[in-house]
Amino acid sequence: MIDLHCHILPGVDDGAKDIIYALAMAKVAEQEGVTTIVATPHHQNGVFINEKQLIQEKVNELNARLKEEGINVNILPGQECRMYGELLEDYDLGKIQTVADSKYVLVEFPSAQVPRYAMQMLYDIQLKGLTPVIVHPERNQVFMKKPDMLYQFVKNGSLTQVTAGSIAGTFGKKIKKFSLDMIEANLTHVIASDAHNTTNRNFHLQLAYDEVQQEFGENMVYFFRENAEIVVENTHVMIEPPERIKEKKFFGLF
Repeated sequence: MIDLHCHILPGVDDGAKDIIYALAMAKVAEQEGVTTIVATPHHQNGVFINEKQLIQEKVNELNARLKEEGINVNILPGQECRMYGELLEDYDLGKIQTVADSKYVLVEFPSAQVPRYAMQMLYDIQLKGLTPVIVHPERNQVFMKKPDMLYQFVKNGSLTQVTAGSIAGTFGKKIKKFSLDMIEANLTHVIASDAHNTTNRNFHLQLAYDEVQQEFGENMVYFFRENAEIVVENTHVMIEPPERIKEKKFFGLF
């Protein structure tokens, strides 16, 4: 199993505080059946700054320590990029770390808004030969209220990644329902943990896949797990034609 979004690098953001916490996270991941983790520290959010070179150095250090400890989990470099106006300029400057050096780049929106320039930026990212993967859209208040906006982004070539904990219900019933609605409408393509620790922001990947199997069947589980591998291999993600989420699904939700 591959986890494409995880804050396991020690001491760089609001994820693992130090190497002890990172090793603990890796052990939990191994127990869940995770063999590969893409380390995705926040690029910059006003507090942390993690650029490509630093991330790759930290990944090498963590892999060496995991090998010493006999923990069979491989770490690959990645980055969670908050959408901002200079994103592509920084990519050209070598500051942006794509997922495992692939064409896929994780893009984060603020939890309570979608920037006005988002559609243009997502288009420009694709013109650069990259594929934007919008992370945890199910936790964005704008998308929950206006799912058609997310539909337009996906229709125009963006991918999305839903958090395992959202599907498992750890963020509440509303977010779980929206996550399942997104899956039903083909508006998401990858499930990842977005794990920050082993307590309140744990992996929950197996719980999420069990929920997907119960709701949608084994083929959907295969779809998500295979897509995670495809991203790391830098080939073409499997997609289904996106559909609009019917407004009736949101009656009484807000």
